[in-house]
Amino acid sequence: MFKLTVIRAVYILCLALCNNLVNADTTLVAVAANFSKPMTEIADSFEKATGHSAKLSFGSSGKFVAQIENGAPFEVFLSADESGPAKVEQDGLAVSGSRNTYAIGKLVLWSSTPGYVDSEGKILATGGFKHVSVADPKLAPYGAAAIDYLKKQGLLEKLQPLMVFGENITQTQLFVSSGNAELGFVALSQVYEDGHINSGSGYIIPTSQYAPIKQGAVLLTKGNDNPAAKALIDYLKSDTARSIISKYGYDLP
Repeated sequence: MFKLTVIRAVYILCLALCNNLVNADTTLVAVAANFSKPMTEIADSFEKATGHSAKLSFGSSGKFVAQIENGAPFEVFLSADESGPAKVEQDGLAVSGSRNTYAIGKLVLWSSTPGYVDSEGKILATGGFKHVSVADPKLAPYGAAAIDYLKKQGLLEKLQPLMVFGENITQTQLFVSSGNAELGFVALSQVYEDGHINSGSGYIIPTSQYAPIKQGAVLLTKGNDNPAAKALIDYLKSDTARSIISKYGYDLP
């Protein structure tokens, strides 16, 4: 009797798994570069939970807006700001009412060298470095936040000649980690793990010193008929996804 019960349970489980596979779809997602680590982890979790998969493409939010406007086949857009999703919705390229804020980012002044950046970021004023890396503020919200901070500190004019601009936040971090810039402004999620900065040295800039980096998601019209795209938008609001987002240093909306 026990053996029959076990066989029946295994059969039901296999049937459920087969149904998931049969109904599984894949969605193509444009993801802001700063969100690459958490989104990779969320995509794995999403596939295990729903059977659907997400194919991820990482880059600058500004460039993604241009690509979506020029017909790129993305179905979901996870931007580093709220203006990008609003723009594509205004252009009729996103499903009305599907926009939401999925994370609130934080900016950090970071160096790959331990002890180089002090705990209050005073090195920006005292100098002694040749280059500071910043994401292009026209394309990357984290770059705009860095410029906002430097203006408030009265340091923008002084540091402007030393700036090297990354096309996106990934390239900005690469300039620092490769030694082409001694320090730079990056997303906290790029250097944060288990509750602390995991390499080099950094100063987490108080969020009161720059405009909030509210990261917006939106379902694009090309994903409106894809169950995987809609499921992913919903999954980003789940406790599991929110836990992953928080683990990488983001605030939650």
